[in-house]
Amino acid sequence: MKDIMVELEDRPGTLADLGESMGAAGVNIEGIAGFRAGNAGILHVLVEDGDAAREALENAGARIEAQRDVLVLDIENRAGGLGEVARKIADAGVNVDLVYVASGERIVIGADDLNAARSALG
Repeated sequence: MKDIMVELEDRPGTLADLGESMGAAGVNIEGIAGFRAGNAGILHVLVEDGDAAREALENAGARIEAQRDVLVLDIENRAGGLGEVARKIADAGVNVDLVYVASGERIVIGADDLNAARSALG
């Protein structure tokens, strides 16, 4: 899966434009996290097809900041679940630099060494 970090203008309708453009392109948003940073909106969008998503995002007026591979893990929705996953990664000496919830009971993890994080989770 791909995480695409985009910057949107902070005004009414930009999120709607993004969602409509992705839908029109047939790109499903598997997960999304967003926040305001200064005068812009920053979004992380999880997709399967990075190329199609990038085109749709650019058509919606989004500025692509970065794209990268991420881990998408099924996780039970219970107290301590994230801690167990994060501890395995930490014990392998890997730094997690991105985490958010995706559709279903899944979390998205970005790390400074994705292969080592994947191996730590066995």
